[in-house]
Amino acid sequence: MIIERDIAPYIVFGEDPILTGLAKINANRQRIVFCVDAHGILLGSLSDGDFRRWLIANPDASLDVSCAAVANRETRTVPRGTPVTEIAPLLGRDGVHHVPIVDDRGHLWAIAVDETGTLRIGGHEIGAGHPTFVIAEIGNNHNGSVDLAKRLVDLAVEAGADAVKFQLRDMDALYRQRGAASSGEDLGVQYTLDLLRRFSLPAESLYEVFDHARAAGVDVMCTPWDAPSVQALADYGIPAMKIASADLTNHALILDAAGRGVPLVLSTGMSRESEILETAALLRGQGAPFALLHCQSTYPAPYKDLNLSYLDRLAEIGQGVVGYSGHERGWHVPVAAVARGAHIIEKHFTVDRTMEGNDHTVSLLPDEFRIMVEQIRDIEASMGSGSARTVSTGEQMNRVTLAKSLVAARPLAAGTVIAAADVAVKSPGRGLQPNALPQLLGRTLQRDLADGDFFFDGDLRDTAPAGRPFTFRRPWGLPVRYHDAAALRAQSNPDFLEFHFSYKDLEVSPSDVFAERLPIAFTTHLPDLFAGDFLVDLASEDPEIWERSIREVQRTIDITRDLRRWFTAETDPVMVVTMGGFTKDRHLPPSARGPKYARIADALARLDADGVRVAAQTLPPYPWLMGGQQFHNLFVDPRDTARFAAETGTPLVFDASHTKLATTWLGMAFSEAVDLLAPHTIHLHLVDATGVDGEGVQVGEGDIDWPAFGAQLDALLPGVTFIPEIWQGHVDNGAGFWTALDRLEAWL
Repeated sequence: MIIERDIAPYIVFGEDPILTGLAKINANRQRIVFCVDAHGILLGSLSDGDFRRWLIANPDASLDVSCAAVANRETRTVPRGTPVTEIAPLLGRDGVHHVPIVDDRGHLWAIAVDETGTLRIGGHEIGAGHPTFVIAEIGNNHNGSVDLAKRLVDLAVEAGADAVKFQLRDMDALYRQRGAASSGEDLGVQYTLDLLRRFSLPAESLYEVFDHARAAGVDVMCTPWDAPSVQALADYGIPAMKIASADLTNHALILDAAGRGVPLVLSTGMSRESEILETAALLRGQGAPFALLHCQSTYPAPYKDLNLSYLDRLAEIGQGVVGYSGHERGWHVPVAAVARGAHIIEKHFTVDRTMEGNDHTVSLLPDEFRIMVEQIRDIEASMGSGSARTVSTGEQMNRVTLAKSLVAARPLAAGTVIAAADVAVKSPGRGLQPNALPQLLGRTLQRDLADGDFFFDGDLRDTAPAGRPFTFRRPWGLPVRYHDAAALRAQSNPDFLEFHFSYKDLEVSPSDVFAERLPIAFTTHLPDLFAGDFLVDLASEDPEIWERSIREVQRTIDITRDLRRWFTAETDPVMVVTMGGFTKDRHLPPSARGPKYARIADALARLDADGVRVAAQTLPPYPWLMGGQQFHNLFVDPRDTARFAAETGTPLVFDASHTKLATTWLGMAFSEAVDLLAPHTIHLHLVDATGVDGEGVQVGEGDIDWPAFGAQLDALLPGVTFIPEIWQGHVDNGAGFWTALDRLEAWL
């Protein structure tokens, strides 16, 4: 249990409309708010359950009703000063997780919350399920300069810090000899006092630095070393205080800080476990929100003394959030600490390790701190949720290439009852996996199979998705290869075919594929991979890669142009191109995109595209290329994509899956992307998506709101062509495509 003194996220005024209260409930993620009057006197509580009950009782009521009209007026409260031991039993019973604490006049003073697993500092929630809170410990590394302190703040923000931390001392209050005189002290104390006397900043100067940090958008923390410093930080309104390892046994200071209504982060270096237990119990007795940091207080700390395994025990002691404050060399140990369960990382930060002061020697430089943050984020992503093992999108693609399938061991006619001698196990993995053999044996075939044909999921069912005539408000097509175009087209009524070329397909003569002209239209798609593991990159600065990319695109344009004679449609065919701009290690900063786009524009100017509409497809942030994940930088952000299209006249192919992944990654509304890209879009690839890299998902099984998206397409892109681009949709006689088209009929 904690006593939450920051009650702003929990309160609404009684006269506020109910929608304001619901928005506040959604924002604080606590499923409850408390109504107060204009003077802060508690009127009642409002939970999402209260709202549902009111709505059931008043189904025709207006949502303009006030929060006070819906609030529960029978809210149980406790008076300010009630011991924590008396409040705690009220929580967790009968569904009660929040108890308001009021003063003798009924003002809401604080809220007792049945929670210790999450800590809130400024704009950050810290704990399981939240990103690691990374603190750049500037401390006294400003060496007494306000300007350097501000510069360190700016560099910490650029390096990805969530918070910057400083230290505040009142030297007269802190040391036994006024003015921090050091005569008679040990050499270590004399050295430290000399540094502090020269390098400490007074509260007024630190306030100026704090203001600068707030303006830079980073949370501020500070370590008070004495009672006057606690008061000065409370007067400023610091969002959290840090208690240094040296003060873990200083209960008077800790109680003083805990009584200021802000969360505390306490380092445990220099302490015995009995002392940590004592301080944790002290804070729980106050209902104070706190986190404990594992720490080794030597500068630099030897790796053999770090004992990261103690994080597990520390979590037991603190019964809440734990973290790690590191004084060792390098940044790899904090990364490991995150994997061990640390939710807070604190690391010293400087611009020059040779500067005077022992903290500089164990500090990270800005680029090192940035690398640490990046690796922490990688580790967070890699930890996962512990859910059941699934096959990732990239693994699915590699499984098709590398795994094995059940195939026909000889020609089999429809009506055959499948026996073991009829089935062989062969690569690649496009069909049923070998472990499906027991389910397949004894089934009656519903189709003819040639020797080596794959068995599919449809062979395990009495009925399977099949093609039929479809009706849409816009032309639609099927993605095909030369070898399956006729079979897929024969099952339905597409307005066009989209040939997704492999580089081997470019060597095939169309006259070997078509015997007569087809009374439909067609589009084409540049191969995703060329011989020699080559990926087209029209943005490349490497002259050889750039020139070959232009040649391969031109060759595909020429083939597309030649295909026109096999189709009766007179409109210029669209050719879909992945333009390039990918990287292997990380995303480029936005400032680096402009020259890349300019390089593509120069390449496009070199092409002879007469009679072909070369279109850039929108791209995902994390493409699956060459058997693994890489990074796309261009045609990902809808804003610069639309700008490029407008400035160069390059049309776009809107890939719904790619753009949904991009907007999720960017934290942008998908509908906003549709609005931005629609004026430049001439063709659609319709398919669903999950997360930031789950592409090719079956329609209706991912994150896209298809009714809303369909309405936008009708309004902004009426008549624009589309294909269903379900990954592996062509296998099993096109089952994935037929399922997608069945579903899309409802919205298009």
